[in-house]
Amino acid sequence: METLDDLFRRLEQLNDIGASLSNERNLKLLLEKILLAAKAITRADGGTLYLLSEDKQHLHFEIVRTDSLNIAFGGSSGQSTSGKFPDLPLYRDDGTANNSMVAAYAAITGKTVNIVDAYVAEGFDFSGTRKFDERTGYRSQSFLTVPMQNHEGEIIGVLQLINAIRPDSKLVVDFSQADQRLAESLASQAAIALTNRQLVQQLETLFEAFIKMINLAIDEKSPYTGGHCQRVPELTMLLADAVDATNSGPLADFRLTDKDRYELRIAALMHDCGKVTTPVHVVDKATKLQTIYDRIHLVDTRFEVLKRDAEARKWRSIAEGQAATEAESSYLAFCEQCDADREFLRKANVGGERMSDEDIERIKRIGTEYRWRNEEGNEVAFLSDNELENLTIRAGTLTQSERETINHHIVATIKMLEQLPWPKHLKNVPEYAGGHHERMDGKGYPKGLKREQMSWQARMMGISDIFEALTAKDRPYKEGMKLSQALSILENFKKNGHIDPDLHEVFLKSEVYRKYAEGFLGAQQIDC
Repeated sequence: METLDDLFRRLEQLNDIGASLSNERNLKLLLEKILLAAKAITRADGGTLYLLSEDKQHLHFEIVRTDSLNIAFGGSSGQSTSGKFPDLPLYRDDGTANNSMVAAYAAITGKTVNIVDAYVAEGFDFSGTRKFDERTGYRSQSFLTVPMQNHEGEIIGVLQLINAIRPDSKLVVDFSQADQRLAESLASQAAIALTNRQLVQQLETLFEAFIKMINLAIDEKSPYTGGHCQRVPELTMLLADAVDATNSGPLADFRLTDKDRYELRIAALMHDCGKVTTPVHVVDKATKLQTIYDRIHLVDTRFEVLKRDAEARKWRSIAEGQAATEAESSYLAFCEQCDADREFLRKANVGGERMSDEDIERIKRIGTEYRWRNEEGNEVAFLSDNELENLTIRAGTLTQSERETINHHIVATIKMLEQLPWPKHLKNVPEYAGGHHERMDGKGYPKGLKREQMSWQARMMGISDIFEALTAKDRPYKEGMKLSQALSILENFKKNGHIDPDLHEVFLKSEVYRKYAEGFLGAQQIDC
């Protein structure tokens, strides 16, 4: 007979279990904890935890344990229940309740079933249990089947315990009334903890889907940079894991909990959400002359106009007495120069290479020395002031004002994120996401923060954002940079105070770049 001390000890165990369940974030591990706790508190040899399907028509095997047979499925066992145990139907084909199955009966009625011996029990079908025993040599005897009912009175699952073991003799006995009350109490606590975890998980899933929707909107605005929003989080988490595993140097004590990882991932997913405010013609500016369309074609047309004007001058000169061969030679020389200058402008328009002072001067000469008559019949400079400004961009495709427009996305990101009522475990998302364009020397934007004013996480995102941009293979104005070149540039960024040197060291030593390259870069880019 159980003493009061034993009962109080089990009650204390029940309280400890309740606290433990409320702290578990991983749903599979939570289910495992529930079953293991129920087995421990009732001294059961085996047990199964079922969850009710979304359509409320079946019970699904989630966790299965039998100690004496060394059986473990689900949870942290590494063995999935899928395909091993078919779902248990709550209703027959004719729609009647499947009350002959004890677990189904508990789910349908909400009543606990305490059976002393399955082999002599009446009213339930234990034929499957007998077959299992014949196959394994086991003897299923006492059963305690408890419905899991949440705070809204809904059945969400069933907890089934098998073969209570007497501690002193190790014999199989029936589940006592104390066992039943403790199991019912645990099932109630577990159902609430499980419902809360499922609700939180659903909200997290909804929130992440909302984030992905924003990134999809950015992707739809620009097929050239949309993948950036997906790749930066992957690279950030690779670097975070490498830093977490570091055991020496300034980062030896840095550790990330599951909550920390989730917070960082959310920040990485949202780091460019402000780009939804950036005009499409700037986000998607593939060439220097692109607005809604690429104006290089207008320049091509002007060259054709110039050549036709030159042909008209040729024939006029011949009519006025100039030798035909001389006039033809001058005409062909002019056309050849036009073709060369047109090809030069077309190449400059791509923005793939940094332009020299000589290149800039040549563009200015082309823009001013050629003259043409516009649609109003006025003779004007070949290139407008805006076209000259764009074509003389030294690197890339953006003018200074357009760069400022692009850079404003980080201000918009911070404003957007600071408007959200973040829960405690996500309160740092605005700081992490908003700091990826800051520099360690304080010359970054938008706040001009220095290294010591930034979290490690924000500094991680800075490296990830840069490295992804360097190696991206979906930009229209450049090919994906090879690893060796990208690493060389990153090294220079470390030296000039752009990125954090300690994180850069981990990035190299842990070969984060290589792990990222294997998943996201082309084979021709991986050269080291």
